[in-house]
Amino acid sequence: MTVAILRFGGSNCDRDAERALSHLDVDAEIVWHEDGLPEDVSGVMLPGGFSYGDYLRAGAIAANSPVMADVRDAVADGVPLLGVCNGAQIGCEAGLTPGAFTVNRSARFQCEHVFLRVENADTPWTSAYDEGEVVEIPIAHGEGRFEITDDGLATLENEDRILFRYCDEDGRVTDAANPNGSKGNVAGVLGDTERVAVMMPHPERASLPDIGGTDGQGVLRAFA
Repeated sequence: MTVAILRFGGSNCDRDAERALSHLDVDAEIVWHEDGLPEDVSGVMLPGGFSYGDYLRAGAIAANSPVMADVRDAVADGVPLLGVCNGAQIGCEAGLTPGAFTVNRSARFQCEHVFLRVENADTPWTSAYDEGEVVEIPIAHGEGRFEITDDGLATLENEDRILFRYCDEDGRVTDAANPNGSKGNVAGVLGDTERVAVMMPHPERASLPDIGGTDGQGVLRAFA
């Protein structure tokens, strides 16, 4: 059983993801998108990067790659999927999760550590945390601002589909703690099923003690 880390032209966090998953004893394999998903796929990860140079919109071209038809079939069969950063953009563009990610409020690329508050601890991606727990996980994006209609945000809230919100060190969800202007400070959401999730911060970059902490391990343990 293999977690397929899909590599597109421009992906640059695939090896980080593979190393982080391997550290958790998860069998993971980087898969070139043209090769399709392996037959024994047990999970799919869409890693960060700049697939196809972020032309048109970030993630838009990769979302229409033929392999995404295989991904949709796998998701329909219950295979868990996690999209991170550019992978989150791909997931939204592919319709696997609601909303969209667009240019940061600052109109700049931002690479920094941020704090996240766990909004729903009753999912595979957050079960290692407590509801309301604050974790520190880095971001690295230029188009990370989550946008959705007011009604769409209300639906996510009513259905407990918000995984994380940007907050300060004490767990306060404020505009000052929102690094990119995301609506409702949303940093990660679920799709139609709790087995499908996307998030803008990078849990794989906070999963090894020698590279800055382990707060992100809980997210990746969903693949274990």
